[in-house]
Amino acid sequence: MPAPTFPLKTARLILRPYQAGDLEAIADLFGREDVCRYLMWRPMDAEQARSLLERRLRQTRIEADGDGILLAAVAADTGRTIGEFMLRQASMTSRQGEVGWSIHPDVQGLGLATEGAREMIRMGFDQLGLHRIAAECDPRNVASVRVMERLGMRREAHFVENEFLKGEWVGSTVYALLESEWRHAAR
Repeated sequence: MPAPTFPLKTARLILRPYQAGDLEAIADLFGREDVCRYLMWRPMDAEQARSLLERRLRQTRIEADGDGILLAAVAADTGRTIGEFMLRQASMTSRQGEVGWSIHPDVQGLGLATEGAREMIRMGFDQLGLHRIAAECDPRNVASVRVMERLGMRREAHFVENEFLKGEWVGSTVYALLESEWRHAAR
């Protein structure tokens, strides 16, 4: 699979590979209960954030199923790292991908998740040749559901209490977008 070209730029964001200097930003983002509420992990301490950054530094290309590209989201006007965006290869054979995002609460509600996710989807279809890109979230995460809908994704599934996570049963909502739908909407 071809390696994407970085950084990716939008009107307000620069999406770039993580750098060693991003430790404080990762710790600030993923050390928060309000950010981790709907993620697979609890808020991170300094050592967990360091370990995550070490993994993120290597996640810049897709070579096999399950590989992901994780990019730091930097506010173009301030240079502050305000979140991250992910594009994961689910199946090379079927050209399936998954997009995801985490945005710092200080800048939530400004459309940045939609803007960054749209650029990751563009990269998935234009640079990586994906056929379908999905996104999944806890259905209680209304903000993420709204982002998926603003991206033009269609709701494909709603699973009820399908996973035991952090001491409770949680559901899952799946949205997806085909490359043909993406191209048609761009006209």
